[in-house]
Amino acid sequence: MSSRIMDVSAAPGLVVLDGHALGVADVVRLADGAARPVPGSEGMRRVEESWDAARSIAAAGRVYGRSTGVGANRSEDVPTEAAAEHGLRLLRSHAGAIGEELPARQVRAMLAVRANQLLAGGAGLRPTVVTALCEALGSGAYPVVNEFGSVGTGDIAALAQMGLALAGEHPWRGTGTGPGPGPGRGVGAGAGVPEAQPLDNNDALALISSNALTLGQAALALHELRGLIAATQVVAALSLVAVDGSHEAYAAPVHLARAHRGSSEVARHMRELIGAADRPTPPLGRIQDPYGFRCVPQIHGPALDAADALEGVLEVEINAASENPLICPEDMAAYHHGGFYQAQLALALDHFRLAVTQVARLSTSRLSSLNEPAYTRLRPFLADHEPASSGVMILEYAAGAALGDLRAFSAPASLGHAVLSRGVEEQASFASLAARQTLRACGAYRLVVGCELVAAVRALRQRDLRPDPELPVGRAMELAEAALDAEQADRPLTGDVNAAAVLLDRFTEIWTDVQADLRRGSA
Repeated sequence: MSSRIMDVSAAPGLVVLDGHALGVADVVRLADGAARPVPGSEGMRRVEESWDAARSIAAAGRVYGRSTGVGANRSEDVPTEAAAEHGLRLLRSHAGAIGEELPARQVRAMLAVRANQLLAGGAGLRPTVVTALCEALGSGAYPVVNEFGSVGTGDIAALAQMGLALAGEHPWRGTGTGPGPGPGRGVGAGAGVPEAQPLDNNDALALISSNALTLGQAALALHELRGLIAATQVVAALSLVAVDGSHEAYAAPVHLARAHRGSSEVARHMRELIGAADRPTPPLGRIQDPYGFRCVPQIHGPALDAADALEGVLEVEINAASENPLICPEDMAAYHHGGFYQAQLALALDHFRLAVTQVARLSTSRLSSLNEPAYTRLRPFLADHEPASSGVMILEYAAGAALGDLRAFSAPASLGHAVLSRGVEEQASFASLAARQTLRACGAYRLVVGCELVAAVRALRQRDLRPDPELPVGRAMELAEAALDAEQADRPLTGDVNAAAVLLDRFTEIWTDVQADLRRGSA
């Protein structure tokens, strides 16, 4: 899968879950209800084989979580006659997530990831659970899941809440929600909520032994931020035109001489956005632009590379049989392991957030340049003709405040540490925190770039500059002029920034069109 193709126009349809090929864009479509899941036949065969093998293995020997307790209770055997009830007790005791209820799309992303992971085989979970998860995704029903409960070694609290909902003991939300419990259905169930599942000791740990919530949240955050980074390049192109910026920083020879993939790709896109030649003519004015214009490839490029690295980790994990223990029907063995420990994901998310913050910081640099007459040949702060008008002065403060949140969200979650369960689990990845922080970064990032867009469009209007509408940057200007108020007098700019922030999604589409044109041209 090409990680830099953003499926922004995928039509609603079906996503086949096979445990091997689910991508980030597929998770987003399922989370948003833009597609319905269908379990693949080969995947269901693997689920059935591991279910049969798991029961045989647990009946013949000690298997963690099936015939024993969990965590520090791993050495305590569960009597055969108490095994079925042990599974429900495990779900009940672990369904202790706290904090706010999560939004529907985050929970739906978790359901999609978990269903697909089960189809990879290795969980030893009853097959009807997979069809129940797919049924919920198809109907719009989703269980109540609270925010906190994971430290990056399995989303056990959130998944236990899901398990209790499947067993009929925990509430559902969404289109399937009805006025109250019905026979054989979950709490608050109605049409579209799956039939209650008879979960026992062979199902409980197998169901919750996953980081599906963290993975789903990370997929949603990556998808949104990748699109926003693309949109930011379109905004940067508008700002470059507004200050008569040089094209030299994007020249092909510069990036052939220092051939980082991401930087080279950003420079190539910028040339296409503004209609620059591969070897542009040197400018007649400034010798060098500020870093906000000159270093776009060097700062946006690493963000693209970090996004690719994160997507690579996610595509492994959302298609992985990472349950502990792993049921291997070929060997008739249950392998106990630490595959639930999400160091790769935590580190990839931390890296990505740091790269995203660099891109946002560069946007504030361009905003400062747009306020400076030396670059625009306009009044300070793009003010109108009235004496001492402030123009867009406040946008620097607002963008700086939002950037402060981004910096806080970028603190490496992987530096976290925890010793749990009487010292048996003596380290944690905190990938769950990293995923939440990456999701939270989306809103602040969007507002930072929205501030730059408002200023860039005002500068272009004041200079009466209209880029060629045949160029991508020209199409962006037409969209921006239609969406943003042309009034130049001092007034509150909150609505302008909000409109610009929403407009960024349209700019993502422009960038994607440029990408498609470049791919066709190189084919």
